Amino acid sequence: MNIPCIQCKGRNPSNCGRSFCPITAKYNALFKVKNLLKSEDFFGSSPAPFVGRFGYPNINVGILSPPGHRDDAWLYDAPLHWANNSFEIPQIVDLRSSLINSRFKANIKQQNRFLEISQEVGMASRPVDVEINLVKRPFFRLSTDAVSAPMGPSASLKNMSITSNTKVHTKVDKVVGDTDLLANPGLVYLYKSGFDENFLSKLLSVGVLGKKLGRKLVPTRWSITAVDDLLCKSILNEVRNYSVGDYCVYFGSYLGNYYLFLFFPEPWSYELFETYLPNASWNQSASPQFSTDYEGFFGRKDYAEMCAGGYYTVRLALAEKMKSLHRQSSVIVLRFITGEYAVPLGVWVTRQAARKALSSKPITFASKELMLNYAGHFIRKKFGYDINTLTSHSILLKHVGKQVSLSAFF
Repeated sequence: MNIPCIQCKGRNPSNCGRSFCPITAKYNALFKVKNLLKSEDFFGSSPAPFVGRFGYPNINVGILSPPGHRDDAWLYDAPLHWANNSFEIPQIVDLRSSLINSRFKANIKQQNRFLEISQEVGMASRPVDVEINLVKRPFFRLSTDAVSAPMGPSASLKNMSITSNTKVHTKVDKVVGDTDLLANPGLVYLYKSGFDENFLSKLLSVGVLGKKLGRKLVPTRWSITAVDDLLCKSILNEVRNYSVGDYCVYFGSYLGNYYLFLFFPEPWSYELFETYLPNASWNQSASPQFSTDYEGFFGRKDYAEMCAGGYYTVRLALAEKMKSLHRQSSVIVLRFITGEYAVPLGVWVTRQAARKALSSKPITFASKELMLNYAGHFIRKKFGYDINTLTSHSILLKHVGKQVSLSAFF
């Protein structure tokens, strides 16, 4: 039975099934930041730019930075590091709430001095030291989003200058300097060179990729999904030529996002079910709610409206796993969002949770029936939920065992 927040007052978060109180976590983080916001002018170390989407094509562009020089400023925008080191939600909220968004207006196709600085920040291998002059003291708040990582206070920018040497990797400089290279092959080249998707989405966002006349700003929210989508498609071009794998199951989680992957020995297809359990974000009802999206062997042409950005992050993690196995499969992915995931942190959480699950030791089965029976018992024991509610809506299951392979024609 849930105990209302007004009665609990954050004293016992387990009342709502969480390990911490999201309300007190937010306010604790904000009060820590408030003591640092004493002036309109400050020196900071910016780890990232941020490009908004409202008002497109005339949008807000921001420089994110803590109010002061920090040697560990890179940590404020490091989703891969957070996941690899099992950072918890309060830690991430503390870090991201300290980032001031010093913003200015820009047209997606026009250059100006502030935008050039934003582009340097986006290209840099390490945080860039900047001197910031704001119109007024930053507004005190924490902004959360289902796609991008949270941000702290914001204010309009009056003046800005770089006070350190910007370090840009030679391969990044090569791609940015090639004004005849399209954005997609440029991003794939850098991905294969070891740059992660978080860095690549910043490059795409600040408009330094593609042919010279086609370069433009891309809102951060859009660039994140665009990078996940194009990187995955480049991998799937190779994966579709692999032999099929086995019946197997992977399970894992991060920050209250649990993933069960069901692999079938069939040509590539992918279906995602996202189930919001009671007390989870965006589920105000007392019963689980789910959404789903699907694609067949040749992919999909329209946007995955139901699962949105999370669909593309999980698909990228899945494609990476198949490439490492040198096998292709049809895969049903069951995501369970619990009350532990109390503060939206962005789709990087789903990408990293999926990668953690796929790095676990798989359980293999001799048949589809055995695997589905195991999955049903496991989920019922873990979450008290009947997965038949999901599998009865599965498009992929209707096609399993019915796809004709090319070898049948020879």
